[in-house]
Amino acid sequence: MKSFVFVHSTEKRMFSLLYGFYKWVLQKDEYFVVILGLDNAGKTTYLEQLKTKFTKGYKALAASKITTTVGLNIGKIDFAGVRINFWDLGGQEELQSLWDKYYAECHAVIYVIDASDRSRLEESKVVFDQMISSEHLSNVPLLILANKQDIPDSMGVREVKPVFVSAAERIGNRDCLVMPVCALNGEGVDEGAKWLVECIKRNSNNRPPRERED
Repeated sequence: MKSFVFVHSTEKRMFSLLYGFYKWVLQKDEYFVVILGLDNAGKTTYLEQLKTKFTKGYKALAASKITTTVGLNIGKIDFAGVRINFWDLGGQEELQSLWDKYYAECHAVIYVIDASDRSRLEESKVVFDQMISSEHLSNVPLLILANKQDIPDSMGVREVKPVFVSAAERIGNRDCLVMPVCALNGEGVDEGAKWLVECIKRNSNNRPPRERED
């Protein structure tokens, strides 16, 4: 009987060790990214493309079924050994006051601009300035997307970037990139996401990841 108890106890210890190793292998650092911008900038369409490109078997919502976000859309991708969670926040004026609830927990910001709508560019800039002035976003990587490049006469990076130069002091030395994308067909989505993940991991000393078990 004593021998049986000894073997059983040994097996339990082995199981605990193996289970602990198994959890360690599958453990991933977890990061959070907010997707911001005015309503109709294409934030949700961009998030759908991210999930399509980085999640095997995921089928994006048809563009005709994507409606204005009222509140929050959530998405996640696993890439380069980490998990990235996205918070796509509604861009209507009455919802922008809720954005700062997410700043302290995020590891990066994606700011989406409707590059086809010159009439709202200044409005987008004002909202951007308010956002980037938050102390809770200090030093977090920033990806600015000039979206809707598929529409004729859309503004390119050369036209959009100078508008945001006045915010250079508030942007500071953080990683920052302005790039053209088309959320509708996915053009530029891969490049921007890969750049952002590299920046997030590089900035992990300032904004440590959460640890998760998958």
